[in-house]
Amino acid sequence: MAPEERSEIVQILESSRQEFNTAAGGLSESQANVRPETGRWSVLECVEHVATVEQRFLGWLERAEPKQAPPCDKQKEADLAARVVNRTNRAEAPEPVRPAGRFTSLAQALDHFNAARTRTIQYAQGRGADLYQMAVEHPRFGLLNGTEMLVITAGHSSRHAEQIREARAVVERPSAQP
Repeated sequence: MAPEERSEIVQILESSRQEFNTAAGGLSESQANVRPETGRWSVLECVEHVATVEQRFLGWLERAEPKQAPPCDKQKEADLAARVVNRTNRAEAPEPVRPAGRFTSLAQALDHFNAARTRTIQYAQGRGADLYQMAVEHPRFGLLNGTEMLVITAGHSSRHAEQIREARAVVERPSAQP
């Protein structure tokens, strides 16, 4: 991976981190725990899910095999980026990454997300030269190279930033205040 490409994926990860933190920040703990409707996650649950997935995705990258990786395909990367953030079709989270009360506060959950994202960015910076040679099997998207996996990682937090904005629109209405 060329230095400019490595810089680009790091910028995408940083931008999606900022978007996610902006979406989730500034809520009271009581607001963060309100489910916008039955069967939907609260903001805290969304942040817990994203923090958990971030750690999981990084683990997959750290264990990635440096063989049989899909080649660099900028169109595929763009398609994955668009597909991940598209909330038209809701996706069911696998059991291990569903909210389970791992964090007692929104601040704690955001700290865990940010720590995991920092490690992801450090990984991208340190391994950028060989990201296209890594193979990661994603249950929904199939065989990916390391850069594609990072694109999905960034897109996943952006997808849930939108979900958080939707939840905030409900919980911040004057009639929804506790």
